[in-house]
Amino acid sequence: MVTLRHFAPSDAPALREAQGGGYSLEETEELIRAWNTQEFQGRYFEMFAVLSGGRIVGEISLFCHSPSVLELGPEIFPAFRHQGFGRAALSLALDEAKKRGFKIAAQQVRRDNLASIALHNSLGFETDGYVYRNQKGREVLLFLKPLF
Repeated sequence: MVTLRHFAPSDAPALREAQGGGYSLEETEELIRAWNTQEFQGRYFEMFAVLSGGRIVGEISLFCHSPSVLELGPEIFPAFRHQGFGRAALSLALDEAKKRGFKIAAQQVRRDNLASIALHNSLGFETDGYVYRNQKGREVLLFLKPLF
């Protein structure tokens, strides 16, 4: 069973390890503190730990673009991919978005991420198929899903 919860400071060591150790323990703790403010760039933002059997298998964010549009940001850590955690986490995050009154879920998916494209299609997201460039210069597809 997959659940979502906010990260706690005690999650820092496990999160740091799952993310490949790119941040120090102190930097990871600071990330968690920042996430728990539920704000990023002056807008609503929430980061959830994705848990299975009490173990953190990934993370998923909710970011407000407008009063009706929310972007989802899932990441399942490499050791836990292709086990259904992404589908479960996205479904739970869509429920959270609905509870918060959002009307549309948006998601940028890298053009070469065929597994994620298939997942979003299977969850009822739609895309116009147009290739966009994200802020990092990567080619992405925009997927949208109404939340009613």
